[in-house]
Amino acid sequence: MQNLTNKEEEIMQILWRLGKAFVKDIQAEIKHEQPHYNTLSTIVRNLEEKGYVSHNAYGNTHQYFPIVKIEDYRKKFMKTAIDNYFNSSYKNMVSFFAQEDKISAEELREILALIEKK
Repeated sequence: MQNLTNKEEEIMQILWRLGKAFVKDIQAEIKHEQPHYNTLSTIVRNLEEKGYVSHNAYGNTHQYFPIVKIEDYRKKFMKTAIDNYFNSSYKNMVSFFAQEDKISAEELREILALIEKK
């Protein structure tokens, strides 16, 4: 699975949410810094070349849909982030969020309960 640019990731989030879409549908979902239609079409075709999306052709138009599941991308993304920013340590990651007040003691207890159930 190749890495995605920020814009490609934004497009994938839209496609995962919509399930399938024409370029104009994707464009309508972008709320800020909306790219030109041709630029967006190029980004979507790049996603297809990278193996993230496929399409159904209807005449000259294409309806795109994701072929990589969000769960699979999430696993790759999180592994890369943990490897790069937390020295491959999940403990370091959780400690970071605790120190930043991004996770509560109750949430940590819930996570611990999930771990103990396995």
